[in-house]
Amino acid sequence: MSTSHAPVPGLVIAIDGPSGSGKSSTSRGVASRLGLRYLDTGAMFRAITWWMLDHGVDVHDAGAVAVSAGEPQVVSGTDPAAPSITVDGVDVSVAIRSDEVNAAVSPVSAVPEVRARLLELQRQVIGEGGIVVEGRDIGSVVAPDADVKVFLTADPAARAARRALEEGGSDVAATEASLLARDAIDSTRKTAPLVQADGAVQLDTTGYTLAEVVDQVVALAQAVGNPR
Repeated sequence: MSTSHAPVPGLVIAIDGPSGSGKSSTSRGVASRLGLRYLDTGAMFRAITWWMLDHGVDVHDAGAVAVSAGEPQVVSGTDPAAPSITVDGVDVSVAIRSDEVNAAVSPVSAVPEVRARLLELQRQVIGEGGIVVEGRDIGSVVAPDADVKVFLTADPAARAARRALEEGGSDVAATEASLLARDAIDSTRKTAPLVQADGAVQLDTTGYTLAEVVDQVVALAQAVGNPR
């Protein structure tokens, strides 16, 4: 695959969408192709969730989560080839993908104090740009002035199959049920719900290979003039 260069030094690309839509793979691929940094905001919420569980905080008690939201020190690496995340200096890149964290991340993510804390950190990382940021509210809340906004979707069955494969062969039917349940929570929460941002281009990834999806997003980025 040919190497491209970022059309704008301070480019910000926001990629949103539900679980299993291909956000991570697409975002990392686009960042690598364009020589940009990469930020997985979902991993930041998982990191906070992991900390809550590790410290015995009841993740279903919004008040308890809110009180502790400012304690964990979360640091996100931005290398798309080797993204990393630490909490209080501990590498949690593997731990945050556990079933326990999967089950707890939605209630933790719905707590406004958690979102406010991470919003500040996310905007610090974005800084002057040169980055691809993935999540559920990037184009709508975190970086509403992003140069390129993309909302990825995919058929629920395809999303479940991808996620099950990522998890090493999980039950596809159970995975689909879990994804749909999380969609419902993320789309109806009061603070920063999962929505397609104004001005975002929707891409249904169901019938495309990863390379084809990356090509489409790169084309959108290369069509950007010099807005900054």
